[in-house]
Amino acid sequence: METAPRSTGRRLAARRRNRELFLLVLAVAVCLAAWTSASLALRDTLPPGLLPYGTGLGALALLLHLAVRRAAPYADPLILPLAVLLTGFGLALLDRLDHSYALWHAAKGDWQKLPAAPAQVRWTVIAALLAVAVLVALRHHRLLQKYVYLTMAVALALLAAPAFFPGDTLGAKRWIRLGGLSFEPDEFVKVAIAVFFAGYLTANRDALALTGRRVWGLRLPRGRNLGPVLAIWVVSLLVLVFERDLGTSLIFFGVFVVMLYTATERTGWVVIGLLMAAAGATVVGDLEPHVHGRVEAWLHPLDIYRPVHDPALISDQPAQALFGLGSGGILGTGLGQGRPFLIGFAGRSDFIFTTIGEELGLAGSMAVLLLYALLFERALRTALSLTDPFGKLLATGLATTIALQVFVVVGGVTGLIPLTGKALPYLAAGGSSLTANWLLTAILIKLSDAAGRAELEPVPV
Repeated sequence: METAPRSTGRRLAARRRNRELFLLVLAVAVCLAAWTSASLALRDTLPPGLLPYGTGLGALALLLHLAVRRAAPYADPLILPLAVLLTGFGLALLDRLDHSYALWHAAKGDWQKLPAAPAQVRWTVIAALLAVAVLVALRHHRLLQKYVYLTMAVALALLAAPAFFPGDTLGAKRWIRLGGLSFEPDEFVKVAIAVFFAGYLTANRDALALTGRRVWGLRLPRGRNLGPVLAIWVVSLLVLVFERDLGTSLIFFGVFVVMLYTATERTGWVVIGLLMAAAGATVVGDLEPHVHGRVEAWLHPLDIYRPVHDPALISDQPAQALFGLGSGGILGTGLGQGRPFLIGFAGRSDFIFTTIGEELGLAGSMAVLLLYALLFERALRTALSLTDPFGKLLATGLATTIALQVFVVVGGVTGLIPLTGKALPYLAAGGSSLTANWLLTAILIKLSDAAGRAELEPVPV
Protein backbone atom coordinates (compact mmCIF):
# COMPACT_ATOMS: atom_id res chain seq x y z
CA MET A 1 0.00 0.00 0.00
CA GLU A 2 2.92 2.34 0.63
CA THR A 3 4.78 1.64 -2.63
CA ALA A 4 3.01 4.25 -4.75
CA PRO A 5 3.32 7.15 -2.27
CA ARG A 6 6.98 6.34 -1.65
CA SER A 7 7.65 6.21 -5.38
CA THR A 8 5.92 9.56 -5.80
CA GLY A 9 8.03 11.04 -3.01
CA ARG A 10 11.25 9.89 -4.62
CA ARG A 11 10.21 11.36 -7.96
CA LEU A 12 9.46 14.71 -6.30
CA ALA A 13 12.82 14.57 -4.54
CA ALA A 14 14.55 13.91 -7.88
CA ARG A 15 12.80 16.95 -9.33
CA ARG A 16 14.20 19.03 -6.46
CA ARG A 17 17.70 17.88 -7.29
CA ASN A 18 17.20 18.67 -10.98
CA ARG A 19 16.01 22.18 -10.09
CA GLU A 20 19.02 22.54 -7.83
CA LEU A 21 21.37 21.57 -10.66
CA PHE A 22 19.77 24.10 -13.00
CA LEU A 23 20.07 26.85 -10.36
CA LEU A 24 23.72 25.94 -9.75
CA VAL A 25 24.49 26.34 -13.45
CA LEU A 26 22.75 29.72 -13.36
CA ALA A 27 24.66 30.75 -10.21
CA VAL A 28 28.04 29.88 -11.74
CA ALA A 29 27.11 31.74 -14.93
CA VAL A 30 26.20 34.89 -12.95
CA CYS A 31 29.50 34.76 -11.06
CA LEU A 32 31.51 34.41 -14.28
CA ALA A 33 29.53 37.25 -15.88
CA ALA A 34 30.29 39.51 -12.89
CA TRP A 35 34.01 38.69 -13.04
CA THR A 36 34.11 39.26 -16.79
CA SER A 37 32.30 42.59 -16.51
CA ALA A 38 34.68 43.87 -13.83
CA SER A 39 37.75 42.74 -15.78
CA LEU A 40 36.59 44.43 -18.98
CA ALA A 41 36.15 47.68 -17.05
CA LEU A 42 39.49 47.44 -15.26
CA ARG A 43 41.79 45.81 -17.83
CA ASP A 44 39.81 46.09 -21.07
CA THR A 45 40.35 42.34 -21.54
CA LEU A 46 38.74 39.12 -20.42
CA PRO A 47 39.87 38.10 -16.94
CA PRO A 48 43.04 36.00 -16.85
CA GLY A 49 42.28 32.43 -15.89
CA LEU A 50 38.60 32.66 -16.80
CA LEU A 51 38.47 29.10 -18.14
CA PRO A 52 40.25 27.36 -15.22
CA TYR A 53 38.40 29.49 -12.66
CA GLY A 54 35.03 28.81 -14.26
CA THR A 55 35.83 25.10 -14.57
CA GLY A 56 36.95 24.93 -10.94
CA LEU A 57 33.92 26.74 -9.59
CA GLY A 58 31.64 24.56 -11.71
CA ALA A 59 33.43 21.41 -10.53
CA LEU A 60 33.04 22.41 -6.87
CA ALA A 61 29.36 23.18 -7.39
CA LEU A 62 28.88 19.81 -9.13
CA LEU A 63 30.70 17.99 -6.31
CA LEU A 64 28.46 19.64 -3.72
CA HIS A 65 25.39 18.81 -5.80
CA LEU A 66 26.38 15.15 -6.09
CA ALA A 67 26.97 15.01 -2.33
CA VAL A 68 23.52 16.48 -1.71
CA ARG A 69 21.95 14.13 -4.25
CA ARG A 70 23.58 11.17 -2.48
CA ALA A 71 23.36 12.16 1.21
CA ALA A 72 20.43 14.62 1.33
CA PRO A 73 18.14 13.84 -1.64
CA TYR A 74 15.08 15.50 -0.11
CA ALA A 75 16.84 18.78 0.75
CA ASP A 76 15.60 22.22 -0.23
CA PRO A 77 16.79 22.97 -3.81
CA LEU A 78 17.59 26.64 -3.13
CA ILE A 79 20.01 26.52 -0.19
CA LEU A 80 23.06 25.21 -2.05
CA PRO A 81 22.68 27.46 -5.15
CA LEU A 82 22.31 30.54 -2.92
CA ALA A 83 25.50 29.71 -1.02
CA VAL A 84 27.41 29.02 -4.27
CA LEU A 85 26.16 32.27 -5.83
CA LEU A 86 27.18 34.40 -2.84
CA THR A 87 30.57 32.69 -2.57
CA GLY A 88 31.35 32.96 -6.28
CA PHE A 89 30.22 36.58 -6.44
CA GLY A 90 32.45 37.32 -3.45
CA LEU A 91 35.44 35.88 -5.33
CA ALA A 92 34.65 38.13 -8.31
CA LEU A 93 34.48 41.19 -6.03
CA LEU A 94 37.74 40.30 -4.30
CA ASP A 95 39.56 39.91 -7.63
CA ARG A 96 38.18 43.28 -8.71
CA LEU A 97 39.39 44.87 -5.45
CA ASP A 98 42.80 43.19 -5.68
CA HIS A 99 43.46 44.92 -8.98
CA SER A 100 42.66 48.37 -7.57
CA TYR A 101 44.49 47.85 -4.28
CA ALA A 102 47.61 46.71 -6.16
CA LEU A 103 47.64 49.92 -8.22
CA TRP A 104 46.69 52.25 -5.37
CA HIS A 105 49.24 50.89 -2.91
CA ALA A 106 52.05 50.02 -5.33
CA ALA A 107 53.97 53.22 -4.59
CA LYS A 108 53.35 52.95 -0.86
CA GLY A 109 54.66 49.40 -0.76
CA ASP A 110 52.44 48.36 2.15
CA TRP A 111 50.69 45.04 2.72
CA GLN A 112 47.41 46.25 1.25
CA LYS A 113 48.75 45.73 -2.28
CA LEU A 114 48.88 41.96 -1.66
CA PRO A 115 46.01 40.06 -3.32
CA ALA A 116 43.28 38.43 -1.22
CA ALA A 117 41.44 36.48 -3.93
CA PRO A 118 43.98 33.60 -4.33
CA ALA A 119 43.80 32.75 -0.62
CA GLN A 120 40.01 33.00 -0.75
CA VAL A 121 39.95 30.54 -3.64
CA ARG A 122 41.96 28.05 -1.59
CA TRP A 123 39.64 28.51 1.37
CA THR A 124 36.64 28.04 -0.91
CA VAL A 125 37.96 24.61 -1.90
CA ILE A 126 38.62 23.71 1.74
CA ALA A 127 35.19 24.93 2.82
CA ALA A 128 33.42 23.03 0.03
CA LEU A 129 35.26 19.80 0.89
CA LEU A 130 34.35 20.27 4.58
CA ALA A 131 30.71 20.73 3.59
CA VAL A 132 30.83 17.52 1.54
CA ALA A 133 32.36 15.66 4.49
CA VAL A 134 29.62 16.89 6.84
CA LEU A 135 26.89 15.96 4.37
CA VAL A 136 28.24 12.42 4.06
CA ALA A 137 29.30 11.82 7.68
CA LEU A 138 26.31 13.36 9.48
CA ARG A 139 23.70 10.66 9.07
CA HIS A 140 20.96 12.65 10.83
CA HIS A 141 20.86 16.02 12.54
CA ARG A 142 19.65 14.48 15.82
CA LEU A 143 23.13 12.98 16.27
CA LEU A 144 24.24 16.49 17.24
CA GLN A 145 21.82 16.43 20.17
CA LYS A 146 23.97 13.80 21.91
CA TYR A 147 26.92 16.16 22.17
CA VAL A 148 25.34 19.53 23.06
CA TYR A 149 27.22 20.04 26.34
CA LEU A 150 30.53 18.92 24.88
CA THR A 151 29.90 21.25 21.94
CA MET A 152 29.26 24.19 24.26
CA ALA A 153 32.34 23.44 26.39
CA VAL A 154 34.54 23.47 23.29
CA ALA A 155 32.77 26.60 22.00
CA LEU A 156 33.34 28.53 25.23
CA ALA A 157 37.00 27.50 25.26
CA LEU A 158 37.40 28.73 21.68
CA LEU A 159 35.50 31.93 22.45
CA ALA A 160 37.76 32.77 25.39
CA ALA A 161 41.01 31.71 23.73
CA PRO A 162 41.81 34.96 21.83
CA ALA A 163 41.88 36.91 25.11
CA PHE A 164 44.97 34.91 26.14
CA PHE A 165 46.91 35.53 22.95
CA PRO A 166 49.09 38.65 22.78
CA GLY A 167 48.37 41.54 20.47
CA ASP A 168 45.26 43.15 19.08
CA THR A 169 44.20 43.20 15.45
CA LEU A 170 42.52 46.44 14.39
CA GLY A 171 41.32 47.09 17.95
CA ALA A 172 39.74 43.69 18.60
CA LYS A 173 41.11 40.39 19.91
CA ARG A 174 39.27 37.84 17.78
CA TRP A 175 42.18 35.88 16.36
CA ILE A 176 44.37 33.04 17.54
CA ARG A 177 47.78 33.32 15.89
CA LEU A 178 50.15 30.36 15.73
CA GLY A 179 53.25 31.08 13.69
CA GLY A 180 52.16 32.42 10.33
CA LEU A 181 48.61 31.10 10.62
CA SER A 182 45.63 32.94 12.07
CA PHE A 183 42.31 31.51 13.15
CA GLU A 184 39.09 33.31 14.09
CA PRO A 185 37.28 30.92 16.46
CA ASP A 186 34.15 33.04 17.00
CA GLU A 187 33.00 32.19 13.45
CA PHE A 188 32.74 28.52 14.45
CA VAL A 189 31.34 29.33 17.89
CA LYS A 190 28.21 30.82 16.28
CA VAL A 191 27.38 27.37 14.86
CA ALA A 192 28.22 25.59 18.10
CA ILE A 193 26.03 27.85 20.24
CA ALA A 194 23.05 27.23 17.96
CA VAL A 195 23.53 23.47 18.50
CA PHE A 196 23.84 23.90 22.28
CA PHE A 197 20.90 26.27 22.63
CA ALA A 198 18.71 23.92 20.58
CA GLY A 199 19.59 20.99 22.84
CA TYR A 200 19.28 22.95 26.09
CA LEU A 201 15.94 24.54 25.20
CA THR A 202 14.53 21.23 23.98
CA ALA A 203 15.28 19.68 27.38
CA ASN A 204 14.11 22.65 29.49
CA ARG A 205 11.30 24.07 27.38
CA ASP A 206 8.45 23.37 29.84
CA ALA A 207 10.23 24.92 32.83
CA LEU A 208 10.94 28.07 30.83
CA ALA A 209 7.52 28.33 29.19
CA LEU A 210 4.94 27.33 31.80
CA THR A 211 6.07 29.09 34.96
CA GLY A 212 6.30 32.72 36.05
CA ARG A 213 4.07 35.60 37.06
CA ARG A 214 2.15 38.19 35.08
CA VAL A 215 3.34 41.82 35.34
CA TRP A 216 1.74 44.63 33.30
CA GLY A 217 0.24 42.13 30.88
CA LEU A 218 3.48 40.21 30.36
CA ARG A 219 4.17 36.78 31.85
CA LEU A 220 7.70 37.13 33.23
CA PRO A 221 9.87 34.11 34.09
CA ARG A 222 10.76 33.06 37.61
CA GLY A 223 14.04 34.25 39.02
CA ARG A 224 15.62 30.83 39.04
CA ASN A 225 14.78 30.36 35.37
CA LEU A 226 16.67 33.56 34.56
CA GLY A 227 19.95 31.78 35.35
CA PRO A 228 20.74 30.65 31.79
CA VAL A 229 19.90 34.10 30.36
CA LEU A 230 22.07 35.80 32.98
CA ALA A 231 24.93 33.40 32.25
CA ILE A 232 24.76 34.05 28.49
CA TRP A 233 24.49 37.80 29.16
CA VAL A 234 27.61 37.72 31.35
CA VAL A 235 29.56 35.73 28.75
CA SER A 236 28.52 38.21 26.06
CA LEU A 237 29.73 41.13 28.20
CA LEU A 238 33.01 39.38 28.93
CA VAL A 239 33.59 38.90 25.21
CA LEU A 240 32.77 42.55 24.66
CA VAL A 241 35.10 43.78 27.43
CA PHE A 242 38.12 41.50 27.13
CA GLU A 243 38.09 40.89 23.38
CA ARG A 244 36.39 44.15 22.32
CA ASP A 245 34.31 42.15 19.84
CA LEU A 246 30.97 43.91 19.52
CA GLY A 247 29.71 41.79 16.61
CA THR A 248 30.23 38.39 18.24
CA SER A 249 28.64 39.62 21.46
CA LEU A 250 25.53 40.85 19.63
CA ILE A 251 25.16 37.64 17.63
CA PHE A 252 25.82 35.40 20.63
CA PHE A 253 23.17 37.00 22.84
CA GLY A 254 20.73 37.74 20.00
CA VAL A 255 20.62 34.12 18.80
CA PHE A 256 19.88 32.92 22.34
CA VAL A 257 17.02 35.38 22.88
CA VAL A 258 15.41 34.53 19.52
CA MET A 259 15.68 30.80 20.14
CA LEU A 260 14.37 31.25 23.67
CA TYR A 261 11.30 33.05 22.37
CA THR A 262 10.83 30.41 19.66
CA ALA A 263 10.91 27.63 22.26
CA THR A 264 8.64 29.29 24.84
CA GLU A 265 6.52 31.77 22.80
CA ARG A 266 6.77 34.14 25.77
CA THR A 267 7.19 37.85 25.06
CA GLY A 268 8.59 38.35 28.53
CA TRP A 269 11.84 36.68 27.53
CA VAL A 270 12.24 39.07 24.60
CA VAL A 271 11.59 42.12 26.80
CA ILE A 272 14.12 40.94 29.38
CA GLY A 273 16.65 40.15 26.66
CA LEU A 274 16.32 43.56 25.02
CA LEU A 275 16.63 45.36 28.38
CA MET A 276 19.72 43.37 29.31
CA ALA A 277 21.30 43.95 25.90
CA ALA A 278 20.63 47.70 26.08
CA ALA A 279 21.98 47.94 29.64
CA GLY A 280 25.12 45.98 28.83
CA ALA A 281 25.81 47.90 25.63
CA THR A 282 25.35 51.24 27.37
CA VAL A 283 27.73 50.43 30.22
CA VAL A 284 30.42 48.86 28.05
CA GLY A 285 30.06 51.60 25.43
CA ASP A 286 30.87 54.21 28.06
CA LEU A 287 33.70 52.35 29.80
CA GLU A 288 35.53 50.39 27.08
CA PRO A 289 37.58 52.79 24.88
CA HIS A 290 37.48 50.73 21.68
CA VAL A 291 33.72 50.20 21.82
CA HIS A 292 33.24 53.85 22.78
CA GLY A 293 35.24 54.83 19.70
CA ARG A 294 32.99 52.73 17.50
CA VAL A 295 29.94 54.46 18.97
CA GLU A 296 31.43 57.92 18.47
CA ALA A 297 32.39 57.11 14.87
CA TRP A 298 28.81 55.95 14.30
CA LEU A 299 27.25 59.07 15.79
CA HIS A 300 29.65 61.54 14.13
CA PRO A 301 31.25 59.86 11.07
CA LEU A 302 32.21 63.13 9.33
CA ASP A 303 33.91 64.63 12.39
CA ILE A 304 37.09 62.79 11.38
CA TYR A 305 37.64 65.57 8.80
CA ARG A 306 37.48 68.37 11.38
CA PRO A 307 40.85 69.96 12.23
CA VAL A 308 40.16 69.15 15.88
CA HIS A 309 38.13 66.04 16.57
CA ASP A 310 37.52 63.39 19.20
CA PRO A 311 40.60 61.13 19.52
CA ALA A 312 38.22 58.15 19.55
CA LEU A 313 37.53 58.80 15.85
CA ILE A 314 40.52 56.86 14.59
CA SER A 315 39.28 56.01 11.09
CA ASP A 316 37.63 57.68 8.15
CA GLN A 317 36.17 54.37 6.92
CA PRO A 318 32.56 55.07 8.05
CA ALA A 319 32.60 58.40 6.22
CA GLN A 320 34.18 56.91 3.10
CA ALA A 321 31.55 54.17 3.12
CA LEU A 322 28.76 56.73 3.16
CA PHE A 323 30.41 58.63 0.30
CA GLY A 324 30.71 55.41 -1.71
CA LEU A 325 27.12 54.36 -1.11
CA GLY A 326 25.89 57.84 -1.97
CA SER A 327 27.84 57.99 -5.22
CA GLY A 328 26.37 54.67 -6.36
CA GLY A 329 22.87 56.05 -6.81
CA ILE A 330 20.17 53.69 -8.05
CA LEU A 331 22.07 51.62 -10.63
CA GLY A 332 25.69 52.20 -9.57
CA THR A 333 28.80 53.13 -11.50
CA GLY A 334 29.27 49.62 -12.91
CA LEU A 335 31.53 46.82 -11.72
CA GLY A 336 35.15 47.95 -11.81
CA GLN A 337 34.29 51.62 -12.35
CA GLY A 338 33.99 52.85 -8.76
CA ARG A 339 36.58 53.76 -6.14
CA PRO A 340 35.80 51.46 -3.19
CA PHE A 341 39.50 50.95 -2.50
CA LEU A 342 39.57 54.43 -0.92
CA ILE A 343 38.04 52.84 2.19
CA GLY A 344 41.29 51.00 2.87
CA PHE A 345 41.98 47.46 4.01
CA ALA A 346 38.42 46.88 5.30
CA GLY A 347 37.09 47.07 1.75
CA ARG A 348 37.72 43.34 1.49
CA SER A 349 35.97 42.39 4.74
CA ASP A 350 32.91 44.08 6.27
CA PHE A 351 33.10 47.06 3.90
CA ILE A 352 32.87 44.84 0.81
CA PHE A 353 29.18 45.73 0.87
CA THR A 354 30.20 49.29 0.01
CA THR A 355 31.67 48.00 -3.26
CA ILE A 356 28.28 46.54 -4.10
CA GLY A 357 26.50 49.76 -3.15
CA GLU A 358 28.84 51.96 -5.17
CA GLU A 359 29.24 49.85 -8.30
CA LEU A 360 25.84 48.14 -8.45
CA GLY A 361 23.84 50.88 -6.74
CA LEU A 362 20.75 50.56 -4.62
CA ALA A 363 19.35 47.97 -7.05
CA GLY A 364 22.37 45.69 -6.69
CA SER A 365 22.50 46.16 -2.92
CA MET A 366 18.85 45.17 -2.59
CA ALA A 367 19.42 42.16 -4.86
CA VAL A 368 22.24 40.89 -2.62
CA LEU A 369 20.18 41.51 0.52
CA LEU A 370 17.29 39.62 -1.07
CA LEU A 371 19.61 36.65 -1.64
CA TYR A 372 20.38 36.64 2.09
CA ALA A 373 16.69 37.11 2.87
CA LEU A 374 15.81 34.15 0.64
CA LEU A 375 18.41 31.98 2.39
CA PHE A 376 16.94 33.07 5.74
CA GLU A 377 13.42 32.27 4.51
CA ARG A 378 14.39 28.78 3.34
CA ALA A 379 16.00 28.08 6.72
CA LEU A 380 12.83 29.20 8.52
CA ARG A 381 10.74 27.14 6.11
CA THR A 382 12.87 24.16 7.07
CA ALA A 383 12.25 24.87 10.75
CA LEU A 384 8.50 24.98 10.20
CA SER A 385 8.52 21.70 8.26
CA LEU A 386 10.60 19.69 10.75
CA THR A 387 8.72 17.49 13.18
CA ASP A 388 11.20 17.23 16.06
CA PRO A 389 11.75 20.12 18.54
CA PHE A 390 15.55 19.92 18.39
CA GLY A 391 15.57 20.22 14.61
CA LYS A 392 13.10 23.10 14.65
CA LEU A 393 15.17 25.06 17.16
CA LEU A 394 18.47 24.29 15.43
CA ALA A 395 17.18 25.44 12.04
CA THR A 396 15.80 28.59 13.68
CA GLY A 397 19.12 29.24 15.38
CA LEU A 398 21.14 28.82 12.19
CA ALA A 399 18.72 31.07 10.29
CA THR A 400 18.98 33.71 13.02
CA THR A 401 22.77 33.48 12.97
CA ILE A 402 22.86 34.30 9.26
CA ALA A 403 20.32 37.12 9.59
CA LEU A 404 22.01 38.73 12.61
CA GLN A 405 25.48 38.65 11.07
CA VAL A 406 24.21 40.24 7.86
CA PHE A 407 22.35 42.83 9.93
CA VAL A 408 25.31 43.83 12.09
CA VAL A 409 27.65 44.07 9.08
CA VAL A 410 25.34 45.89 6.68
CA GLY A 411 23.92 48.01 9.51
CA GLY A 412 27.43 49.09 10.49
CA VAL A 413 28.51 49.90 6.93
CA THR A 414 25.37 51.93 6.18
CA GLY A 415 25.46 53.80 9.49
CA LEU A 416 22.40 52.16 11.03
CA ILE A 417 24.37 50.78 14.00
CA PRO A 418 28.01 51.05 15.17
CA LEU A 419 30.60 49.09 13.22
CA THR A 420 31.30 45.59 14.48
CA GLY A 421 34.15 44.42 12.24
CA LYS A 422 32.49 41.11 11.36
CA ALA A 423 32.88 39.61 7.88
CA LEU A 424 29.89 39.59 5.54
CA PRO A 425 28.90 35.90 5.20
CA TYR A 426 30.20 34.13 2.06
CA LEU A 427 31.17 37.40 0.32
CA ALA A 428 33.99 38.85 2.42
CA ALA A 429 37.61 37.71 2.59
CA GLY A 430 38.41 35.39 5.47
CA GLY A 431 39.06 31.67 5.64
CA SER A 432 37.52 31.15 9.08
CA SER A 433 34.34 32.97 8.13
CA LEU A 434 33.95 31.15 4.81
CA THR A 435 34.63 27.72 6.31
CA ALA A 436 32.23 28.26 9.21
CA ASN A 437 29.48 29.49 6.90
CA TRP A 438 29.81 26.45 4.66
CA LEU A 439 29.71 24.23 7.76
CA LEU A 440 26.47 26.01 8.69
CA THR A 441 25.18 25.49 5.15
CA ALA A 442 25.88 21.75 5.26
CA ILE A 443 24.01 21.34 8.55
CA LEU A 444 21.12 23.39 7.18
CA ILE A 445 20.95 21.15 4.09
CA LYS A 446 20.78 18.06 6.32
CA LEU A 447 17.98 19.69 8.31
CA SER A 448 16.07 20.49 5.13
CA ASP A 449 16.57 16.91 3.98
CA ALA A 450 14.84 15.64 7.12
CA ALA A 451 12.05 18.17 6.60
CA GLY A 452 11.64 17.18 2.95
CA ARG A 453 11.66 13.49 3.78
CA ALA A 454 8.86 13.98 6.32
CA GLU A 455 6.90 15.99 3.76
CA LEU A 456 7.36 13.82 0.66
CA GLU A 457 7.80 10.30 2.01
CA PRO A 458 5.02 8.91 4.20
CA VAL A 459 5.81 6.98 7.37
CA PRO A 460 4.87 3.27 7.11
CA VAL A 461 1.89 2.23 9.23
